[in-house]
Amino acid sequence: MAGLKLDPIDLKILDAIQRDGRITKLALAEQVGLSPTPCWMRLAKLEKVGIVSGYHAKVAVRAIAPIATVLMEVTLGNHRQADFDRFERAIRDIPEIVACWSVGGGVDYLLKVMTRDIDAYQRLVDALLERELGIDRYFTYIVIKTVKDETVLPVAELVADD
Repeated sequence: MAGLKLDPIDLKILDAIQRDGRITKLALAEQVGLSPTPCWMRLAKLEKVGIVSGYHAKVAVRAIAPIATVLMEVTLGNHRQADFDRFERAIRDIPEIVACWSVGGGVDYLLKVMTRDIDAYQRLVDALLERELGIDRYFTYIVIKTVKDETVLPVAELVADD
């Protein structure tokens, strides 16, 4: 997959479906300058090789209810592979943890947590600590305002040959 060469039409297809996952076959073909069948065959290929991994709706959750978004840094006490595996397995099963990245530097993980309020976040942290997942330290950063939260990736810029 990493060696797959995308041409400008493939990149246009990726951009278009990121912006509108419900775009019709005809509209997509018109937008990228192909007839419908070849366009749809290209999209099917991008799906088959895993470049297009799914279609999702972006939900404006704050329109439903107030929420707290928290970024959490986590450092584990031990750094054996089994410790990382145990922590990662547990994190995958917690729906309020909507993103988790293993990072280099002074901490081991950065988590994005969304809860009803700060009290719910603290209860989640207490539950994590009670499970003895190897958390040595954690730091909490409460998101005050979302400045940018893009779901459309700049694919053409990321794969550009400079």
